[in-house]
Amino acid sequence: MKLLVATAWLLGSIVISTGSTQAEELTGTLKKIKESGVITLGVRDSSVPFSFIDDKQVYQGYSVDLCKKVVIAVQKHLGLASLKTEFNPVTSASRLPLMANGTIDLECGSTTNNLERQKQVAFAPTMFLAAGRLMYKKSSAIQSLADLRGKTVVSTAGTANLKQLTIMNGEQNLGLNIVAAADHAEAFLMLETGRASAFALDDILMASLAASSKNPADYEMSKEPLSLEPYGIMLRREDAAFKKVVDTAISTIYTSGEINGIYAKWFNSSIAPKGINLRFPVSPQLQIAFAKPSDSGGPATYAAVPEAQKNLLKKK
Repeated sequence: MKLLVATAWLLGSIVISTGSTQAEELTGTLKKIKESGVITLGVRDSSVPFSFIDDKQVYQGYSVDLCKKVVIAVQKHLGLASLKTEFNPVTSASRLPLMANGTIDLECGSTTNNLERQKQVAFAPTMFLAAGRLMYKKSSAIQSLADLRGKTVVSTAGTANLKQLTIMNGEQNLGLNIVAAADHAEAFLMLETGRASAFALDDILMASLAASSKNPADYEMSKEPLSLEPYGIMLRREDAAFKKVVDTAISTIYTSGEINGIYAKWFNSSIAPKGINLRFPVSPQLQIAFAKPSDSGGPATYAAVPEAQKNLLKKK
């Protein structure tokens, strides 16, 4: 009897000890979420089709859908019966500070993953590849950046596009009057109302803004891209345990083919409430990024499609 009691006590001690170890192993974001029972997603108001608020005041979009999949994976990983999801609006300027100070846990928007930002935050595997371009009215006779010499160009505050535009303005001595708008909607309104001659941003975001405008046919974009922008869901740096859960969830969506339906829903289908269809097919570069998930912030990683991979894509 004493032996049985001792054995039971020992097994109980092991269970308690193991539970304590598991609790102690949780750090960073996973610990924060486990203790609060809440995960907070940073979302955008007007980054169609990635993250936006619809006519029912509900946050929707491609990035939001992917983040919701990650939330399920986090809940499962933590063994939680339920996990509350809160949505916290962010802007291009506020998203990095709000991530760094712990206000948001995942940023589900249209954020470029680049080497400079990787010094402040981390990114999940690339979910989209955009090209930075200029948008202008067809009636303006503008075709390139050089045609904007001395004119007003708008971009959104906190974007890689704004920084790049500023650098190119200095390098080429263009004398541009560069205006930083609070968000994408405000920037497009400046172009629409003639307060700016051009708008610099990623092509997919400008395409969605133009498609939702009163006169979509009035606008066109520069043929030559100014940059290649890999988008990723943003999370905190130096949080390996949380990043592993996020990366595994996203990579599984990509490699399983589940991403095809999610992508088609937002880029090749009618989007409520205005019923716009962006008709934006998956590029060969993005197909490869889905087949071989990467969180690289270097555009060169995605720029070229090797011949061997082209043949692989043809077979699919």
